[in-house]
This record gives sequence, C-alpha cells and structure tokens, in this order.
Amino acid sequence: MQIIEEVLSGIYAIKVPLPGNPLQAINAYLIKGRERNLLIDTGFNRVECRTALLNGLKSLDAAPDKTDIFITHMHADHCGLINAVATEKNAVYCSAVDAKRINWAITPEYWPKNLAYAGSHGFPVREHRGELLQHPAQKYGPDSQHDFSVAGEGDVLEAGEYAFVVVETPGHTPGHICLYEPDKKILFSGDHILDEITPNITMFYEGLPDPLGWYLQSLDKVDRMAIDLVLPGHQRVIEDTHQRIVELKQHYDNRLREVMTVLEGGSMSAFQVAGGITWDIPCAWDKFPLQQLWFATGEIISHLEHLRQQNKVRRFECEGNLLFELVK
Repeated sequence: MQIIEEVLSGIYAIKVPLPGNPLQAINAYLIKGRERNLLIDTGFNRVECRTALLNGLKSLDAAPDKTDIFITHMHADHCGLINAVATEKNAVYCSAVDAKRINWAITPEYWPKNLAYAGSHGFPVREHRGELLQHPAQKYGPDSQHDFSVAGEGDVLEAGEYAFVVVETPGHTPGHICLYEPDKKILFSGDHILDEITPNITMFYEGLPDPLGWYLQSLDKVDRMAIDLVLPGHQRVIEDTHQRIVELKQHYDNRLREVMTVLEGGSMSAFQVAGGITWDIPCAWDKFPLQQLWFATGEIISHLEHLRQQNKVRRFECEGNLLFELVK
C-alpha cells in the first residue's frame, strides 16, 4: 500500500493503517503551506498508526508546531492520535459537539453508559462485557482530554493555496464536519460520504434524536453544493458526488423498508430486528464478529428511531427493555 500520495497540488493523502479493521486504513490529509500546514484527521491511538502518521508528516517536512489539525468527527480512527501531534503552538479544530464527546469519551462514565444504552435495546452486553471494554472506540481514543478550537458552519481555514469553508454535516456523528474549497470545488468529507461502503449511522447515548434523519438532510445539503472531487476519510476519491449521494439515499431507503418488513413479525428489540436484516457479511447473525454486531445494532436503532419520527413505528418499554412495533 502506497503510504503517501499527492492527490492535488499541495494536498497529500497519508494512508494510516487500521490493524484489525475491515476498512484497513484511514486517509489523513496534509495541506502544505509556506508557513503553516493543515492536517485532516489522524488515526487510532496505537503504535502502528502513530508510526505511520508521524513518519508521513516527517517525510513531508511538516513539523507538528507548524501543523494545525482539523478533526472531522469524534470516532477514534479519526481523532485517536490528537495528543501525538498536538503541541502548544498548533490548533486542533473540531465541532463543539464532537469536541465535547471526545473529551467525555475519556471519562470513566462514558463507555458504561453506552453499554447500558445498547443493553436496553437487546444487545447482549452482559455476555460480552469484557470484549466490549476492548472495543476500538474505547481502547484507541486519545490519551487525555484536549482544549479544542471550535470550528463551525462557515468558518474559513486557510492552508497553502486553499481557503476551506467548514460545513456542518451531522448524522454519522452528532457533530460531524467537512471542509469545502469553493474555488477548487473539493470536499474533504470525513465519513459523511464514502465510495464503496455506506457510513455507519448509529444511535449515540445522549446523541441526536434522529441521526439518520439528520444524515439524510446533510446529504441533501452537500448535494446542493458544486463539488468536482470528494476526498473521503477512507478508500478512494469520489468524482461523481451526486451519483454517490443518490446511491447512498437509495441504500438507506431500502434498509428502512427492510426494517419494516422484519417488524411485520411482531414487536422486537433493535438487536432482534438487526438479526433479521440482510447484511453484507458472509456468515449467519449468530456468527457475526462482536464489533460488527455492535455496529449493526446501532445502525438499526437509528433506522427504527427515524421510522418512529415518521410515526411508522412505535417504541415502548417492556420489563426494562425497549421494543418496537409497526404503527397500525
């Protein structure tokens, strides 16, 4: 795998490996400037990722003191190495919402609350608690809390020959943000738009009430922008943004229909509904890797909540568990 590639003039993609992750790598981007550089996203907080990122920055002569950092969202594969590159002389930009969650995720209360939330939706937390405590989101995040510089809608960050505008795109996470260069018509999309896979739209503990609804609105927002090239957080660049957005929206529409079809079998927990969905994983539901069970269940919760917002599904509590059924 080529580690560094100049994708546009002065813009370099640094492939940071993600060991044990189906995505294989994250695209960290460096925009070179005469006086200051801008790094977009970082990688997991683990040795292999740190080595690749720091070696990449060194080979591009991008000293951390002269390199500001832009975090698209709170997931550990994007923010985990903040503390490896942050110094007293650079800024780390993030949305206010996700900055708060990154710092909260380091506290002892955060992960247990997420586990309890998943358990209320039928996820077998008790049986897998030990393994879940080793989840990458818990294990490979930043070492300590950080004082972020807040970036919000319309803010402008200049680097090299580019002037990037911050675009808020909530959905994949509550505070996901992208960077848009209107003159060059390029978008750094983080995980908002990916080429070969669909972003995981999951339900967060104390997150957005309808993350899928917000995500679809964010897709429409980006679809109205003039974009010639999308530089995503994973996989290949995207040249036909509109077509990819059409494909993504069709995927989620099909998934919503499938969720409703599964619910024709009666009231169920989100975990039970997820077990009835067709997934692009070559094994039975009871053989899914634990991490994929987690992602799948979270995604189905977001679909069920979206249907609930549309009054197509009802949620109710039964013996401490949350169940869903079709509105008749």
